[in-house]
Amino acid sequence: MTTVAKVQDKNVSLNGLSFHYRDWGSETAPPLVLLHGITSHSRTWDRFASTMTDRFRVLALDQRGHGETDWAPRYSTKLMAEDLAAFAAALGLGRFALVGHSMGACNAYYVAAQNPKAVDRLVIGDFGPDVVGSTAGGQVAARIQAAATASFADAEEAVRSAVAQNPRAAEADVRHRVSANLKQRDDGRWVWRYDGAGLAAHAPVDRMPSREEQWQMIARIACPTLIVRGAESDTLQRATAERMLEVIPDCRLIEVARAGHSIPLDNPVGWLAAVRPFLLEGL
Repeated sequence: MTTVAKVQDKNVSLNGLSFHYRDWGSETAPPLVLLHGITSHSRTWDRFASTMTDRFRVLALDQRGHGETDWAPRYSTKLMAEDLAAFAAALGLGRFALVGHSMGACNAYYVAAQNPKAVDRLVIGDFGPDVVGSTAGGQVAARIQAAATASFADAEEAVRSAVAQNPRAAEADVRHRVSANLKQRDDGRWVWRYDGAGLAAHAPVDRMPSREEQWQMIARIACPTLIVRGAESDTLQRATAERMLEVIPDCRLIEVARAGHSIPLDNPVGWLAAVRPFLLEGL
């Protein structure tokens, strides 16, 4: 009989902020840390995390300004990387596997490059150095700016809007992601839980190391690395992914069919098929 690990919602104080995270599995199992993308949150990993608890202690962190973690006066790749380092130290993780998507992927490879003794295996989900200053990066900043003032009459209106914007994803998965990303204002309107105004003013997309710095950075990654690109992605271009494959010393690349940038949401089965075998190789 298979035992399904229950998730616990926990909080920890790091760098002057209260951080929320979700914790699955046994504390004696190898740790696997998951980092969401910008404007997202830890519960976006629920489906994937539940499939990994048989072999890992899975930890999904709400990064600063997102989910149930405190909003912050500043946002940047460097600050979020420092948050992750503090998180690992506070929980006594030692070496851990690290999976990041989008902004979380940039934060993840920053940590892997700066702290080679900390990261055992690295998964980069649909992000790369050339996103900085690109059309895709500009589109992200514009979406954050628009979302900063968005409000909805009810949660269902927000769900319908998100479903219309992402026809690849299953409606149930979109509903789960959106519902956990909303809060109700005193006037009864529903707004996004993340710090829209703060992220618009200090968007991590604009506070990332330059393209040149990122290319130099990823060349220093010492652990086995997997790049996962959505076959229909408009964010991580194929040419960038192939160059990353050449630059990162121990690296492989997998493209997931029927997926754009949001691979874990667009094609969760394809994401799992790409990522799980790679992570299990490290055990």
